[in-house]
Amino acid sequence: MWTRKQRGRMAKIARKTKRYPSDLTDEEWARIAPLMPKPGRRGRPREVEFREVINAVRYLVRSGCGWRMLPVHFGHWRTVYGWFRELARRFLFQTIHDVELMLDRERQGREASPSAAVIDSQSIKAPHAQTRGYDAGKKIVGRKRHIAVDADGRLLMVNLTTADISDSAGAQAILDAIRKRWPWVKHLFADAAYDRLKLMDKARYLEFVLEIIRRRDGQKGFEVLPRRWVVERTFGWMIRWRRLVRDYERRIDVSTAMIHVAMGGVLIRRNAHP
Repeated sequence: MWTRKQRGRMAKIARKTKRYPSDLTDEEWARIAPLMPKPGRRGRPREVEFREVINAVRYLVRSGCGWRMLPVHFGHWRTVYGWFRELARRFLFQTIHDVELMLDRERQGREASPSAAVIDSQSIKAPHAQTRGYDAGKKIVGRKRHIAVDADGRLLMVNLTTADISDSAGAQAILDAIRKRWPWVKHLFADAAYDRLKLMDKARYLEFVLEIIRRRDGQKGFEVLPRRWVVERTFGWMIRWRRLVRDYERRIDVSTAMIHVAMGGVLIRRNAHP
């Protein structure tokens, strides 16, 4: 439940937006406007307004509606979808997310680049995916989200696979990506599903220290585990954006962009309205 102060803060933010709570406020747009593609020197003048494109995409991800059900004042849905695919191809949503992540860490008094991460996975239904798998443990047909987060739960990396891929196999791609994008990460935390020889060997080769957080002997029911709980909170943040409750995308790159739209939106609002 939100406190009275939090409800008042969200109401104040809503008053600054034009139509929907998911719309960018002026402060939020000012943070990401310099990252938008510049118009070309030749050809017709660009008529699309990128702020409206971003607002439309955020509305879609936050509300969970389909592309054809976007409100008409955002413009034609094909125009919005076309620019979404173009911006995703340029990794704009990932860039916005990563920039805001580093700024949020600095605002909290931390170094911009993290030194520790927590890895975990989530199996989720994907009714329209081009390829799907069956997770026998969770009894889910769909995809699996392998993620790494920092010590406060900010998303560092995401790797989408079919649901039949094991946690340790999916994490190997995560390790490669972390080493390239977040080179200062040295310490990793994970649960017992990641205690596998190939993963341990790869972590050692890439100079990671992989620490396995195990449940207590005789533990019954739910118990908060040190370091591990932050990644579960991140999954909770994700599914508050209703488009991510399931994986509705056919393509993995589109699904990855949707995740960056959602998690980047959380960070933009946090930094613009501390």
